[in-house]
Amino acid sequence: QRRVQALVKDDLLEILVLVAKQKPLKAARDKAILLIGFAGAFRRSELVALTVEDITPHAHGIELLIRRSKTDQEGEGRTVFVPLAKSEERCPVIALRAWLDLAGIGAGALFRQVSRHDRVMKMQALTPQSVALIVKSAVGKAKGVDAAKRVSGHSLRAGFVTEAATVGLQTSAIMGQTGHKSLEMVYRYVRPAEKRRIPSLL
Repeated sequence: QRRVQALVKDDLLEILVLVAKQKPLKAARDKAILLIGFAGAFRRSELVALTVEDITPHAHGIELLIRRSKTDQEGEGRTVFVPLAKSEERCPVIALRAWLDLAGIGAGALFRQVSRHDRVMKMQALTPQSVALIVKSAVGKAKGVDAAKRVSGHSLRAGFVTEAATVGLQTSAIMGQTGHKSLEMVYRYVRPAEKRRIPSLL
């Protein structure tokens, strides 16, 4: 898999400012996708497969059921917990609720197509490629065309791993969130973050 630029927390907060300036429904959807995608460390295929029925609310966040994924072809499923954020403005749980309320979605696919007239296409779930385009568009508006070329739908997942490693989250906890089976895949993002934590000896 080609290496893409990881979108860490500061990147995400920067691009969300411009995402908010879109038409209301598109802004709400894109904000929810970016925050849920990052906080849950989802693959883009997992993100677009989520439905309202996969949400289990908890006091401190929500649990999302991934029914099938790249490393779970048998469809055993696994759950991912997305905690409430310290700030309401950047909380993935609140952003998701806001999108669902505004779009009038009470069942079926969480993330759906929005027309250029800012109307929800009721039965049309987003494709994995749509997630990549949303990420590229958001980054392009905030950081320019060259930056947009370096990101993809995978940048949210990579960003979670990088940010988690930077703040010192245990590798086992990171793998619990991402569903990675291989340490090597996680270490591709953990190692650079660990290097940046080396203290000065001078």
